[in-house]
Amino acid sequence: MANHLKAGHPSRLKVVLAFAAIYIIWGSTYLAIKFAIQTIPPFLMAGARFLVAGSVLYGYMRLRSVPRPSRQNWLAATSVGGLLLLGGNGCLVWAEQRVPSGLAAILLATIPIWMVLLDSLRKGGARLTGRVATGLGIGLAGLGILLGPAKLWGSSRVDLAGAGVLMLSALSWSVGSLYSRGAKLPPSPFLAAAMEMLAGGAMLIVLGLLTGEGKQLHCQAVTLRSAAGLGYLIVFGSLVGFTAYIWLLGVVSTARVSTYAYVNPIVAVLIGWAFAGEALSARVLLATGTIVAAVALILFHRPRPPATAPDTEGLPTRDEEQIMGIGQK
Repeated sequence: MANHLKAGHPSRLKVVLAFAAIYIIWGSTYLAIKFAIQTIPPFLMAGARFLVAGSVLYGYMRLRSVPRPSRQNWLAATSVGGLLLLGGNGCLVWAEQRVPSGLAAILLATIPIWMVLLDSLRKGGARLTGRVATGLGIGLAGLGILLGPAKLWGSSRVDLAGAGVLMLSALSWSVGSLYSRGAKLPPSPFLAAAMEMLAGGAMLIVLGLLTGEGKQLHCQAVTLRSAAGLGYLIVFGSLVGFTAYIWLLGVVSTARVSTYAYVNPIVAVLIGWAFAGEALSARVLLATGTIVAAVALILFHRPRPPATAPDTEGLPTRDEEQIMGIGQK
């Protein structure tokens, strides 16, 4: 994204509200997932969420006369949506059946760490600087604290199956992010995100049916809390938060917007403790602080992306979108 910002000076109130959206709303989506899957099977819940949100966003973009995507665009969006949403979000919703929402947020806060590591391993990828390598080491230490022996810091051990699936989630998201850099996606990040949500949502529905979730879904058994959780994810997590994020990228620096990546885990841990009685142990607090510090080191030392073309001024590049987590929340 270009160094200078769009013309005009938005009001301080609008900027504050937009930051509140990506800090608090995106941080709270982990607990909303926990509530939603209490009586709605996880894959069907996630599939419905993304299909509805994707349909609304896609329809809005088409009403604004954004050019119709090509077949190549759809193939690319399907591949990216499969990695980000089927793999990334699908693993997340499954794992939250076994892992507290706050811990899920902490483990997924490592996505920028894995992205930098994977990028350094590929041919032509960015080399690791000393500071970024230090950030990777600190992040891995944070994982060690979280997943270490049961008696560490006098707290119970994290469910290893759930934690392992969350690591697969982070890996799938990171691979999809790297793949998206060269994918033939449409120029509009809004349209691309809508297409990825539609494709990923459809695949999640299929996965849910193949794993027998259709028989597990009983509409009369869905509680108000689960229905509200799903509605919150659609409206606030996928639409309001996403729109606020894109708007902020056009009016403030990318570095400031990227701070959400290490605020969200803190918000998620506190909300899970306050509203769902999730444990707030010394292990969780230390791991959170360690991983957040690692992510901060890495995010503020990414190579500066090249300036965008004039017609995309102020919009995020594909690299910025994926490393900062569009669609994951």
